[in-house]
Amino acid sequence: MKILVTGGLGAVGAPLSAALRAAGHEVWVLDRAHHHGVRGSHYYRCDVGEARQLQRVFEEVPFDFVYHAAAEFGRINGEDFYESLWRTNAVGTKNLIRLQEQRGFRMVVFSSSEIYGDWTGVMHEDVPSEHPIQQLNDYAVSKWVNELQVRNSAAVHGTETVTVRLFNTYGPGEPYSEYRSVICKFIYCALHGLPYTVYLNHRRTSTFIDDTVRTLATICERFRPGAVYNIAGNTLHDIKSVSDRILAQLGLDDRLVRYVDVEVHNTRDKISSNERARTELGHHETVGLDEGLARTIAWQRAYYLEDQGV
Repeated sequence: MKILVTGGLGAVGAPLSAALRAAGHEVWVLDRAHHHGVRGSHYYRCDVGEARQLQRVFEEVPFDFVYHAAAEFGRINGEDFYESLWRTNAVGTKNLIRLQEQRGFRMVVFSSSEIYGDWTGVMHEDVPSEHPIQQLNDYAVSKWVNELQVRNSAAVHGTETVTVRLFNTYGPGEPYSEYRSVICKFIYCALHGLPYTVYLNHRRTSTFIDDTVRTLATICERFRPGAVYNIAGNTLHDIKSVSDRILAQLGLDDRLVRYVDVEVHNTRDKISSNERARTELGHHETVGLDEGLARTIAWQRAYYLEDQGV
């Protein structure tokens, strides 16, 4: 199968591309960076927010399948760079959908657990369609817009798309920035002796990257048009416990940690259901939180410190 992965240099896109190649697919990667390429010519520098650039890619290769992972990620990033957020997430996804309507490829669109907003119960996939929900930040709203774009195109043009909502995927391969995931930020700050903030009254279900990618890679073979899947781990934990485990593994105390009760405009608890993904995609957790943190710490230590002799 000829597969395109947008955002294919990212923390999820890169290992997903590798997994799809390992499964025997012919995989192209699309991202915004100048890059040496993947298997020679199998890399396209392209901004999904630019229709002309996307059109050129699809004129060169007749893709059977697209994993659309390219996005501006994160709540604070979406506030600081809202122009980029809406151009990439909303316009970029619409550009791909227009090409899908013309060319008929199947697609997986990456949404987010953030779309569950202020929902306080178990996050089943049908909840947003059955209950009024307020998304709590522009990033969440943009991802809900993507889901509505997919639905509208399927209803009007018969396009075939699966939507995945990722729950706090973490692990090796995610370089630090202030806009990255909470586990990435905690580990980086702890390793570098930097202060960070822990929000006490929030709980999450974290998913190790290997488990997320394995499940994502099966979708092109077990494709159900219109399906929506939560890709989530099995264990709910509070944010402080994550910080405590990281500090314990590093042999550090919490003197640099600032504790705050609640983060405004952020979902309080993400209590996920992954039953549909388990039943239809064979999703299962193979890496628990302690092992996943240890592997992520080891990767960051090698990535940031070993070259400095630390």
